[in-house]
Amino acid sequence: MKTIKYILVIAFALMVIIPLIAVIFTTFKSTAEVFSSILGLPESFRVDNYISIFVDQPMARYFMNSVIVTLFSVVFTLLFASLIAYAVTRMFGWIGVVFFSLFTFGMMVPAQVNMIPLYQLVFDLGLTNSLLGLILVNISVTMPVAIFILSGFMKSIPKSLFEAARIDGGSEWQMYRKIAIPLSMPSLAATAIFLFVMHWNDLLYPLLFITKNEYKTLPLALLEFQGEFATNYPMLFTGVIIASAPMVIAYLFLQRYFVAGITAGSVKG
Repeated sequence: MKTIKYILVIAFALMVIIPLIAVIFTTFKSTAEVFSSILGLPESFRVDNYISIFVDQPMARYFMNSVIVTLFSVVFTLLFASLIAYAVTRMFGWIGVVFFSLFTFGMMVPAQVNMIPLYQLVFDLGLTNSLLGLILVNISVTMPVAIFILSGFMKSIPKSLFEAARIDGGSEWQMYRKIAIPLSMPSLAATAIFLFVMHWNDLLYPLLFITKNEYKTLPLALLEFQGEFATNYPMLFTGVIIASAPMVIAYLFLQRYFVAGITAGSVKG
């Protein structure tokens, strides 16, 4: 039985590692080398594609646009979602259930259903072709899932802590800032990583609201390497590696918080 498990694990690992290695090797190849040998080693490990993608393309601007949109979207989503989650969990009885249901109802609506009315709203506000418009849209569409995650954790915080703080004269703001937020840090970190991946990889909304090059984000910019009749795979895969690097680095540094956020509240007592 253990042998079968090992075989399955090795097979799954190879399914992940082989395409990743192929993508990395492709970034060191020319277009001719890619079509002559897709899985073969490059003739020489030259970094021409990495230099070209920043010299011939405004990749630095695209990268900075993604950083700005992702950073502000994650920070403000966590701020608003934590405030709402705290308020919802502090409401007792059916009122809290109703408000929680209203906020999380947004998770049930597919993004494609909102595309036309959302575009009309952003257009009427004059926020198309702007990073502010993308940030506001990102905050609104990911708020329900952030509230859902944070509410689940804040419900596990012992009510006795809040009651003791209330007896000592603590206000709701003080209890939120000094009790709820410090105890929710693992959950906040896990939610931050989840939101970071969603916003950083988002293609739908930049494709919907952005048409000018100066406001493009990385996922939208990578479409420039894919044509109707031909695709520049070396440059495309180079862009994919560059776009993936921040997510890998963020996960390596925040891995312990991510694991702690997943397991937080799973064991009581």
